[in-house]
Amino acid sequence: MTRTAQAATYDRHGGPEVISVGPRPMPQPGPGQVLVRLHAAGVAPLDWKLRAGLLAAHFSLTFPKTPGRDGAGVVEACGDGVSGFAPGDRVAVMAPPAGQAGTYASHIAADARLCLPLPDAVRFDEAAALINSGLSAWIAVMRTAQVQPGQRVLVQSGAGAVGGLMVQLCAHLGAEVTATCRAENMDYVRSLGAHRAIAYDRPWPADVPPQDVVFDLMGGAVHDACYPLLRKGGHLVWLTAAPITDRGAEHGVRVTRAMIADDPQAVAEVLGLAARGILRPQIAGALPLDQAAEAQRRLAAGEVTRGRLILRP
Repeated sequence: MTRTAQAATYDRHGGPEVISVGPRPMPQPGPGQVLVRLHAAGVAPLDWKLRAGLLAAHFSLTFPKTPGRDGAGVVEACGDGVSGFAPGDRVAVMAPPAGQAGTYASHIAADARLCLPLPDAVRFDEAAALINSGLSAWIAVMRTAQVQPGQRVLVQSGAGAVGGLMVQLCAHLGAEVTATCRAENMDYVRSLGAHRAIAYDRPWPADVPPQDVVFDLMGGAVHDACYPLLRKGGHLVWLTAAPITDRGAEHGVRVTRAMIADDPQAVAEVLGLAARGILRPQIAGALPLDQAAEAQRRLAAGEVTRGRLILRP
């Protein structure tokens, strides 16, 4: 009997209702690919923005499109030319954002160069919560800002999937970390290692000292509000979100965009820290694959404020 896979797909831009879940032909691994049976997939903001057509100027999609940037599972088969993986291996998977094959599926034929071994100490759900968010946090903190012990560091949106990992990384490096979040999440970001939590839905405190580094994950008005928080010569690091205006020269600070690109080595570092218990994966909840549309709806509506929502194929 011919095997089939289950996958969520959409064939046009639109709201969550354009996503359908059902049987699809089983993908076959081509040269340099591995067939992975997925046990968990992360639901990222990029997923719903691509579906809604908000990023059409940057990404040209081929329909039908299966969403999902990151997942974790077990190798079932290897295509020609693949070395370093074998059936039965536990792996973390990165899927290019514009590719047709994403991780909201029971199976994916993934490029072996974008897969990496999953440490035994990291569960599939945990890996799916760490891969894409950890990639962004690692590149921003370790490579772009190069955070040092003793620095004052402020993370905007410190309870989210990326911000929460930034808080943990900066605390691990010995920085004095301040994080902004909703009032209901203040204890949560402190539990991640923030020395101070500031509720952005309450009046801003007057005693926040000048910061050496500020991470902006939001853009727009949040980006503008970052400049007065920095000391002269400080460093504002931003990740692509709402449009920003660079006012670094006006305020005497350095402004740098963290350039996020798929990098297995960066993800391996993150998974290694998680395996050692240094990074705590943040899972907002888990839904079955047939709830993919609902997962994206919740994320777009701002209902997911702590960590990453997970789909279980």
